[in-house]
Amino acid sequence: MLFNSLHFLVFFPVVLILFYVLPHRWRWAMLLVASYYFYMGWNAAYASLLFITTTVDYFVARRIELCSEKRDRKRWLLLSLSANLGLLLYFKYYNFFIDNINHLSGSELKYMQFLLPVGISFYTFQEMGYVIDVYRGQLKAEKHYGKFALFVAYFPQLVAGPIERAGHLIHQLKQQVWLRYENFSKGIQFIIWGFFKKVVVADNLAIIVDTVYAQPENFGTNWLLLATYFFAFQIYCDFSGYSDIAIGVAKTMGIDLMENFRIPYLARSISEFWSRWHISLSTWFRDYLYIPLGGSRISEWRTNLNLFAVFAISGLWHGAAWTFIIWGILHGSYLVIENLLKKRERNSTNTIRGSIIIKAIRTIFIFHLVLFAWIFFRADSLGDAVTVIDGIFSFAPQQAELPVEILRLLYLGILFKAFFVVALFASDPWMRKILRSETHLTYTPKLLLFGFLLAVIVLFGNWGEVEFIYFQF
Repeated sequence: MLFNSLHFLVFFPVVLILFYVLPHRWRWAMLLVASYYFYMGWNAAYASLLFITTTVDYFVARRIELCSEKRDRKRWLLLSLSANLGLLLYFKYYNFFIDNINHLSGSELKYMQFLLPVGISFYTFQEMGYVIDVYRGQLKAEKHYGKFALFVAYFPQLVAGPIERAGHLIHQLKQQVWLRYENFSKGIQFIIWGFFKKVVVADNLAIIVDTVYAQPENFGTNWLLLATYFFAFQIYCDFSGYSDIAIGVAKTMGIDLMENFRIPYLARSISEFWSRWHISLSTWFRDYLYIPLGGSRISEWRTNLNLFAVFAISGLWHGAAWTFIIWGILHGSYLVIENLLKKRERNSTNTIRGSIIIKAIRTIFIFHLVLFAWIFFRADSLGDAVTVIDGIFSFAPQQAELPVEILRLLYLGILFKAFFVVALFASDPWMRKILRSETHLTYTPKLLLFGFLLAVIVLFGNWGEVEFIYFQF
């Protein structure tokens, strides 16, 4: 089920009413049924995978807590990791591996005909984080199967995050909640802002991006650049819009989900970018992969190697294609180079002070490093990515001549879309402060602001039920 669908606009109010009407002891059961219904709205059969991994991890965590020997605890942990990663590898990466084997060996192994279970990467990582925390002794195993199942399947963040930690979410799902104006008002504000980013900005930008990236060889430098810049804002508004809606929906039920984006395009370094972008994933990789590999406590070359490897794996997490792996490798390379430059700066006596101009230049430079990597993330193949890069840097002319009337309409559409991008970029830091209650905006101006955003959503939103980009991961 999509947030931006009529189905959800009926589903959510019904769930919210039931949540506050039912006695507290039955709310978890209603939310669990609603969450599975939400997931089965996409593909009912794949709800069985969610049930299987939930059941395995529930019993494994209980067994780990009962074991006194570390060797036995580790065996149960390996069972959980094998079950979770095994299903993830099979459904998400099987055809990718077969394709590469066929290409390298000339064999003709058969592909499997199945759809990628939506959200499998997200709920798999969420469950693995829970079991690892229990194994480390940082968390008590949840004894109530149904409430653990709700933690895994909680519908606002089930299919595209944030990837929640059990220590943060489970106790909130158990607590007694009363209907409060503050929670409801704050939740609706997040939902409206999320819908604005998704249906007004992201889905309108997608029209240009999808057209150009579908056949990049037919477009010249100007169009390729435009589509690439637009994609940077499309993916940000699409994914952060989903996170905002998820945070808002949960907030109306008195539950706080973690912040997943923090104005990432204002970062002045790649490491700062990753502390602002998809925070739940970057901190997951930090805590469950990078630090166990040694983190920054080991030699410099090992630290950089681990950093590079983690981001290559992060690229593979995003998708079973070489384009995503290269995207991860690029970010890993950026971070390694950044670490080496930081060491050189520390050893240098000539330190340039951070004036406003220098900070602005660094922000623009980092944005363009991220922008270059986005080409691989968006391109349908490595060949298309090379075509886009070649077209941009070779100042290629437009390949297909378009009638003047069509061009006029296209340029008017571009101006319309660019206006919303500029408006978003200018207002995003301010809106974040409003949503986080970091400003003292009074009731009337806030009502007018969100009323205006709601009107813009209705008038200019693309209501074609376009899927969120991160559903494919």
